[in-house]
Amino acid sequence: MAAHDTPQQNRLMQQWQRVARRIRVPLGFVTAALYLFELWRRAPRPEAIAWSLALVLPGLWLRGYASGYVKKNRELTMTGPYAYTRNPLYLGSMLIAAGFAVALLSWLVAAVLAVGFAIIYIPVIASEEGFLRATFPGFDDYCRGVPRIVPRFTPFRGDGRAAGSEDGSSGEFSFALYLRHREYNAVIGATLLYMSLLFLRPLLQSILPGAR
Repeated sequence: MAAHDTPQQNRLMQQWQRVARRIRVPLGFVTAALYLFELWRRAPRPEAIAWSLALVLPGLWLRGYASGYVKKNRELTMTGPYAYTRNPLYLGSMLIAAGFAVALLSWLVAAVLAVGFAIIYIPVIASEEGFLRATFPGFDDYCRGVPRIVPRFTPFRGDGRAAGSEDGSSGEFSFALYLRHREYNAVIGATLLYMSLLFLRPLLQSILPGAR
């Protein structure tokens, strides 16, 4: 939150954060149910699935790339993708979600995902920024140079090191961090979703009447 926020604004944000934490899991189930309904309602088009890869693959790459830099709650990472956007992990998730909405050619799924991201990620990002601002003195300078979501065209040139790092080790990608953050789960999840696009509908046709 910004330093000039009023106590009332802070209370409203805290309430929003509590609501977001409570509805995160139910909203996930609603989205999954809607995904299955849309898959049952009409067959995915091969060209739409192919076009979706233009969003999903960059999203997976961005999440994986970012996870190899970030040291959560220990350093303010300003290198790698964090030199272009303050939230590359969330941006990657948005690209992946948009890709699967394209794969289904469903405006309904796209709208639900957009609302869900707004409800969940806005308070989460605000909470994380509050922690980072209180923990790392250089965070405000970093914010002035790097956008919250939409990437800048050129990398941010700070002091060349992550704030709080004594050796600047987070300036390079670490595969060990990628594994520690278990970012490979995103690849597994995306693979399963594509398998469902290709093979789940025939199964639903055999179980549920009316699927064409």
